[in-house]
Amino acid sequence: MVVDDSAVIRTVITRILEEDSQVRVVTTAGNGQIAVDQLSANDIDVIILDIEMPVMDGLTALPKLLEAEPGIKIIMASTLSTRNADISIRALNAGAADYVPKPTSSREIRTGDEFRRELLSKVKTLGEVRRRHRSAARGEGPPSGARPSPAKPIALRKPGPVRPVVLAIGSSTGGPQALFAVLGGLKSTIRQPILITQHMPPTFTTILAEHIARASGRPCVEAKDGEVVESGHIYVAPGDFHMVVEADKAQRVFRLSKAPPENFCRPAVDPMLRSLAKVFGPGVLSVILTGMGHDGLNGGEAVTKAGGTVIAQDEQSSVVWGMPGAVATAGLCSAVLPITELAPYIMRHATRGGS
Repeated sequence: MVVDDSAVIRTVITRILEEDSQVRVVTTAGNGQIAVDQLSANDIDVIILDIEMPVMDGLTALPKLLEAEPGIKIIMASTLSTRNADISIRALNAGAADYVPKPTSSREIRTGDEFRRELLSKVKTLGEVRRRHRSAARGEGPPSGARPSPAKPIALRKPGPVRPVVLAIGSSTGGPQALFAVLGGLKSTIRQPILITQHMPPTFTTILAEHIARASGRPCVEAKDGEVVESGHIYVAPGDFHMVVEADKAQRVFRLSKAPPENFCRPAVDPMLRSLAKVFGPGVLSVILTGMGHDGLNGGEAVTKAGGTVIAQDEQSSVVWGMPGAVATAGLCSAVLPITELAPYIMRHATRGGS
């Protein structure tokens, strides 16, 4: 279901989605109230939900839709304003599965290849997850056309031999709510700097840092080029920049890069992890949270080769088990845990004895 108060935008988004034979737009709605009313009359896996609408806006409609159909996947659609970024992150924390930054005009939506790619990718991935969960709940096999979960057993490796000196987190779809859960569970005894790459555009990463600061009780900012990495601080990769770390004499400093996207993403997790493995060696503890694709796999390999430690969120607690699944099934992880058990593991590992 496509929910937007602009009939033109609804039509354009519907055409983009239905250009793919695997997607069918069942119905559309001009505001949140109509969406709530139509939900029970249609079989829907994914909802594209605009934020700003008359009668009932997206943030108000979100909990009503989730209450009416638990488990349905909702993608918030908003333009890149500070206000909409804040509302989108609040919506993600309230149960939305993901978001798409919406171009400001119907012409940009029609001609924007990046918007088209991102929209279709998220709708198809979340739709597949939704159908798989529904089939499992009914005791059925995987739905027709769905990719089965990896059957390869997960082989765990021993954690790195030294206490980590830096914590690096990579996340994407479902990431904000996972980040709040993990960081909110860390006690003040964790003094290692925490570096985060979350797949988000500019403005969104600024607001995400503010939300993380409130959730964690720690200083959290977007990294700045040339800034020294400090203990007790959290740093978020700014939208449209890769965030890496370099050694500068006795200090470790951030470098922001406009190098080409990796895994269709900038910022990407892999460049961050590769740089940390090079600078900190076995002192890296990397956490890969929920997200589409396999960003973090290449960087995770670099971390383990340098003697560091990689852990991942488990499939059941992930919105999408793409990124964590990639490192887990590659045999890079020392632990694959539910979201509620990640913070305790980090606490034990980051405060253990040894140099």
